[in-house]
Amino acid sequence: MSLRIPPLNPLRVFEVVARLQNLTLAAQELHVSQSAVSRQLATLESYLGVELFRREHRGVTLTRAGAAYAKRVAPAFAEIAAATDGLLQNMSHRVLRVRTYTTFTAKWLIPRLEDFHARHPNIEVIVSNGVSEVDFDRDAADVAIQFGLGGWPRVKEDVLFTDEIEPVCSPEYLEKNMSRHGKLEDLVKGRLLVSKYRKTDWTDWLQANGLSAAAANSERMGFSTSILTWQAALDGLGIAIGQSALLQTEFNKGLLVRPFRRPLQRSMSYYLLRPQEQRFSRRVSVFRDWLLETAAREREALANGPKDPPSLG
Repeated sequence: MSLRIPPLNPLRVFEVVARLQNLTLAAQELHVSQSAVSRQLATLESYLGVELFRREHRGVTLTRAGAAYAKRVAPAFAEIAAATDGLLQNMSHRVLRVRTYTTFTAKWLIPRLEDFHARHPNIEVIVSNGVSEVDFDRDAADVAIQFGLGGWPRVKEDVLFTDEIEPVCSPEYLEKNMSRHGKLEDLVKGRLLVSKYRKTDWTDWLQANGLSAAAANSERMGFSTSILTWQAALDGLGIAIGQSALLQTEFNKGLLVRPFRRPLQRSMSYYLLRPQEQRFSRRVSVFRDWLLETAAREREALANGPKDPPSLG
């Protein structure tokens, strides 16, 4: 059986008048004229076929039926108001919830978050990690940083940087296992470090550089994540495929080097995602501006970095 609900505008006016017992005060709260309040009450009484108020010289008073009705209606409006306040408080709270991958969080976002906090100390960032595609209806997230081809439904997206990959290793590994300027033939003689979730990286890069056949029998060592794979490269266990944008800190500190300087640009990118129908939020806006500015600056720094590997002299 369908619910029998009277027109909501007149019902809302009834709740306010019943609570205030005054047409003038009700009109002020509702930001309408007193005559508009009277018309809405008349509409509700006509719909219900019941007199809810007695019109008196000094104002209005509830009838017995009106008082009984108000006793049931008022808590319903209070619950609606509380639910709405809770929803809007969650949307406008100073906490910003960011969902992304563990590798991106550890290698890119965390090292740069202090800059964001210095600029916006009143916004608290909470980062959660997950590998599945974000669903803003399901996941507790205001924004997400996601890897893919773009074009996700019901979201707004901004490109942060493309997936650029190339071999990386420690300076010590380069000195011990490769010629002074990193010749490609040295690669097939070393140990290739492979990440479980990015197995095609080596295949794609080797194929792009004509080394697929030559490297077919190379020694390989596998790891469950890219972070562990890159840590193995830092510790000199071999040479890994690095995502250039995520290893800026290691390059700048000289902890990892790019011996061949032959980056491969692929079609996938990192994107900042926001719900398509998101209520305007300053915290989301300032985080987006900061993220895009930082990503653009780092893309330029990566493009203008040193063109040659460090001297082995």
